[in-house]
Amino acid sequence: MRTLTAQDLSLNTATVSKQWDLAECIDGCARHGIGGISPWRDRLQECGVDRAAKLIRDAGLGVSGLCRGGWYTAEGALTQAVIDDNKRAVDEAAAIGADCLVMVVGGLPEGSKDIVGAREIVTEGLGKTLDYARSAGVKVGIEPLHPMYAADRACVNTTKQALDLCDQLGDGIGVALDVYHIWWDPDVADQIARAGKDRLLAFHVCDWMNPTQDMLTDRGMMGEGVIDIPAFRQMVEAQGFDGLVEVEIFSANNWWTKPADEVLARMIAALPVI
Repeated sequence: MRTLTAQDLSLNTATVSKQWDLAECIDGCARHGIGGISPWRDRLQECGVDRAAKLIRDAGLGVSGLCRGGWYTAEGALTQAVIDDNKRAVDEAAAIGADCLVMVVGGLPEGSKDIVGAREIVTEGLGKTLDYARSAGVKVGIEPLHPMYAADRACVNTTKQALDLCDQLGDGIGVALDVYHIWWDPDVADQIARAGKDRLLAFHVCDWMNPTQDMLTDRGMMGEGVIDIPAFRQMVEAQGFDGLVEVEIFSANNWWTKPADEVLARMIAALPVI
């Protein structure tokens, strides 16, 4: 495996979303020598897409992804409003030079128990977004989420499911793999090999705390929990992945309460366990 430095890291802005706005995140990455950033769309829109793009370029940062598109099931069916919002997300990803648009596809529509139907909506929505993304030169990265989110956030829950969709939909789509969501999967090594370099679009790291106090907002800094993160990095790098390693930590009771500069310093200090 390559020897990582701070330049190989990317800050997903969710990691310090309670402390900094996007301009502060960009400045913080530059000051700490972190090589990239991955904005969330709310922060990007708050900053202004054109201004953010200029700030990122001026700071010399890579953009490992834009979070997030998807949510195809939010209105119970694939509506024009959802399709249009995903087109805007594609445009935003293109404007900031993101390596991919990360897709959190959506869970069950409200009141529904039909997960098969939800996945059909997602497939159709991804296809429509992909048609537009190809014309914009933006790659689409499906992020499979842990099964505990199948009902409310994403009905695509394994790397295999995501790659099956990629096979169905064709060029320009791949996976954004977050160790928090895939570490438990006994089939994941074979599926990472199946993905190959071209479809491994993003690699996210944090840690799984044991016990976990909250399904969404109790993620750990790398090395705090039970995930063998280097094993996963070895898997993706064996396929040729050489992109930024994106740190995405939701931590209501710990990292979101600390000064953001301290969080970035701890990210860098965690390099030996990534």
